[in-house]
Amino acid sequence: RGSLSSSYMMATKPSSQGIVRTSTGREKNILKRRKNRFRTGVMLCLMAFILLSPQAREHMLAEWAGIQDYIDGAVAPYHMYPVEAEYTLSKTVNVDNTANSEGFYEENLAIPPTIYSVYEGQTTFEFIDGRPAEEAQILQSTTGISITIEGQTYNIPHDGLPSKSYADRITTTGGHEIWWPGVGPSDEDCSVTNCVKVKLNVDARQSSSYTYSTSVKSTSYSWHNSDRVDSRVIGTDSGVSYDRSGVFSDLATRSNGDRLSDFGDLQWYQRGGFDGYAINAQEQIIQETVALIDAMIPEGQGSNAYAFARAAFDYLHANVAYDRFAPVVARSGPECLEAGTGDCDEQTNAFLSLLRVKGIPGWYAFGALTDQTFSVWEAHAWGYIQLPMSSEWCAANSISESTCFVDAAVDVVNNKWLLHTPTGLIEWIEEADPSGDKLNSYYRPILMTQGMERDKTYDTTSGPIVTGGNYQVKLYPEKMS
Repeated sequence: RGSLSSSYMMATKPSSQGIVRTSTGREKNILKRRKNRFRTGVMLCLMAFILLSPQAREHMLAEWAGIQDYIDGAVAPYHMYPVEAEYTLSKTVNVDNTANSEGFYEENLAIPPTIYSVYEGQTTFEFIDGRPAEEAQILQSTTGISITIEGQTYNIPHDGLPSKSYADRITTTGGHEIWWPGVGPSDEDCSVTNCVKVKLNVDARQSSSYTYSTSVKSTSYSWHNSDRVDSRVIGTDSGVSYDRSGVFSDLATRSNGDRLSDFGDLQWYQRGGFDGYAINAQEQIIQETVALIDAMIPEGQGSNAYAFARAAFDYLHANVAYDRFAPVVARSGPECLEAGTGDCDEQTNAFLSLLRVKGIPGWYAFGALTDQTFSVWEAHAWGYIQLPMSSEWCAANSISESTCFVDAAVDVVNNKWLLHTPTGLIEWIEEADPSGDKLNSYYRPILMTQGMERDKTYDTTSGPIVTGGNYQVKLYPEKMS
């Protein structure tokens, strides 16, 4: 009771909500009075807002959007990534020959390439903020490679050079073969990218194994100019954002239109001969989804390339669940949206299908993925996209429009927006190939005789040595205005 006992006393029987009886016996509805005061306050605020100038109303809305974005970020779930890491990843393959005759197992093991912050290692910007552009940052480098068979370890050049042809191959005491021939047309060559080729020759009803170890140094990098990005992650100064973005038509002039030509087809990759394209921007569900995403874009900004790409990214987070038991043959982009679920390949197919409707180039990246602790690895696929900087931003920074763009990594299922992290080991970034043969070959790196059965495991056999600490990447949509 306290101080209320001098003014109010509880009614002898329960009455309507908020009704109390005073010491004189009169009844009062204290909630009604409070509600009226609240309603009056709301009406006064609304009237004041209406009477403000358009500029003042816009400022107030922007301030509220910033507060709401801060609140969303504070409570959002997140992924954790290291700033920099060095480690050795070992893949062990065990092979059993269940046949009654000798057989073989042969595999192309991709040599992880050096990855730059600017695709293919070229300098994108001639100048940034009136000063010469910095050299491209090295995001991933391979520092050592080895193959271990029957207890014997064979060191391989970390870049596969100089190459070793099949004629000059290493033959182990058990009759197994190792060589690293470079990319070429022969079956004895690497078909996609520089690789190490291992051939196990296994007697009937016998087994064998090998371990392929790669030592890697990798650093986080962001192509996103935003205060969302942790300050320890480099790259944001020259990154793209909603305010810096160009429009769809700008992509025809960026990199002389090469990316658009190479990775802009509305239909792409027949999935190894199976019906339907992995990327298909012509299907009805893709077109309908694009219309839904367009509705998320601020009025008057429908051609903003960054806005659409980010809205597509956020749409997939909200509407497509991760499928750990996805089919062996990956769903196409339309099939992923139709099912409302998909693994890494499938959500990448969906994302790139949506972007190609608008003429935003997108292509694949492949490799392996681990968690913050580097304790569990699995094969992984994600994407790269090109986004243009606006002509105004390019001119203000004295940058030629042909070089004024970013080629940036996007991993939908792991909430990596324009972000490279050391937890994603890149084995190959898709190259232009109208035939699709390289994609087919990447998905099919193994040649073996009947009766061969295999299993593989991944292990981090040294490291990780993490420098710079870890940072959070929050999972919540970006608000654009």
